[in-house]
Formats: sequence, C-alpha cells, structure tokens
Amino acid sequence: MPTSTAHTEVPGEHGVFPPFQKETFASQLLWLSLTLVLLYVLMAKIALPRVGVILQARREQIAADLKTAEQVKDQSDAVQAANAMQRNDAHSRAVAIISATRAREAAAAEEMRKKLDAQLKQKIDEAENSIAGVRSAAMANIPAMAADAASAIVERLMGRAPAEREVVAAVVEATKKLECYRA
Repeated sequence: MPTSTAHTEVPGEHGVFPPFQKETFASQLLWLSLTLVLLYVLMAKIALPRVGVILQARREQIAADLKTAEQVKDQSDAVQAANAMQRNDAHSRAVAIISATRAREAAAAEEMRKKLDAQLKQKIDEAENSIAGVRSAAMANIPAMAADAASAIVERLMGRAPAEREVVAAVVEATKKLECYRA
C-alpha cells in the first residue's frame, strides 16, 4: 500500500490570511451586511416581540399575583381581627359567667352559713335550757342534800342525830350568807 501525505499548504508559498485578501474583501463585506440586516430583521420582527410579549405577560402575572396577595392579606387581616374580637368577646363572656357563678355560689354559701348558724344557735339554746333545767333541779335538791350531809356529819361527830328542823334552819341560814357574798 502506498502511503500518501497530504499537505494543506504549498511549500514555500506564504500568502495573506484569506479574509484579508483584496480580491474577496468586497464580497465578504456584502455578505456581512446582508447577514447583519437579516439578523436584525429576524431579531426585530420575531425574537424581540416574543421576548417583549413574554416580559409583558410576566409583568402582568406579577401584578396580578401581587394584587391577589394583597387581597388575601386583607382577608387574612380581617379574619385575624374578627378572631381577636371573638376571642375578646369569649373572654368577656367567660369573665361574666365566672363572676355570676362566684356571686351565686357566695350567696348560696352565705345562705347555708346562716342556716347552719340558726341550727347551731337553736341547739345551743336547747343545750343551755337543758343545763338550766338540770341546774335548777340540782339547786332545788341542794338544801335537802346539804341537810342530809350536815345531819350525817353531826351524827358522826356527836354520836346522835340532830333534829331535822334545826338542820334545815342551819342550811337555809348558810345559803343566805353565801348568796350575800355572791351578790
């Protein structure tokens, strides 16, 4: 197989860079101008209007979203204010209910206390009356018991029982003396 070597330049020949050759310079300028005009027309008539439409749509969408967000924020603020009012109203009602319940319970407790005081006073009066009755009965028997005790003491000391009249008289006289000292 034969081997071949391909060369792109001719040995020994040094030329000018092709875009800068004088022979092709005018045609290159023409094609450059046509290409630029074509690109300008494509950009001005097709690409830029589409970009403008997209940017306008984005601006409108952003404005609509901002308007919606403002409406939602206003609604949220209104709901929050309504909730705060409801919470305050509920708190006020709760305080009123608690106050009314406390007053009602205090009145019921006071009424119960009065009933218990009346019952206690009645029982105390009954006990005092009972004690007074027992004391009266005991006091009524004191002269007789004192007479019996004095008669027993005298009989023991003297060996004979004194007359009952004398003992009763002595007890009555001693009782009068005690009453004088008490008064």
